[in-house]
Amino acid sequence: MNRPIIFLAPLLLLGACQPGGDTATGAPAQAFDGISEEETIYLTGTEPFWGGEIKGSKAQYSTPENQDGTTFAVERFAGNNGLAFTGKIDGGNFDLTVTPGECSDGMSDRSYPFAATLKVGEEQRSGCAWTDRQPFTGPENP
Repeated sequence: MNRPIIFLAPLLLLGACQPGGDTATGAPAQAFDGISEEETIYLTGTEPFWGGEIKGSKAQYSTPENQDGTTFAVERFAGNNGLAFTGKIDGGNFDLTVTPGECSDGMSDRSYPFAATLKVGEEQRSGCAWTDRQPFTGPENP
């Protein structure tokens, strides 16, 4: 009975990330272009720990239980204030949004340029992101 809700979750996520428009002028909004398609996006999260990267149309996702990670295909969507990536991992949905804004992992003195929100299957996770061209600041090895 939960299938319609599971199917709708990625659509709602993408709908929130799709370009809208300027209601005053009627002009279409500019899609987020703060991360080029050539940049590799690195991800980190705590409680529970998770990490990964997005490079082109491939994602790699890891956890302490799967330190080598799982690699799978994702689709990229540019919205008004960030990017969304969707794919399938281990038979479940992978829905990731990356938005600009200072982010802290809460465990180091690093500051990241992007926040990451991930939904894997039914579990939602928060984290931070950086790219090969837009690095974090702080210690390399905290």
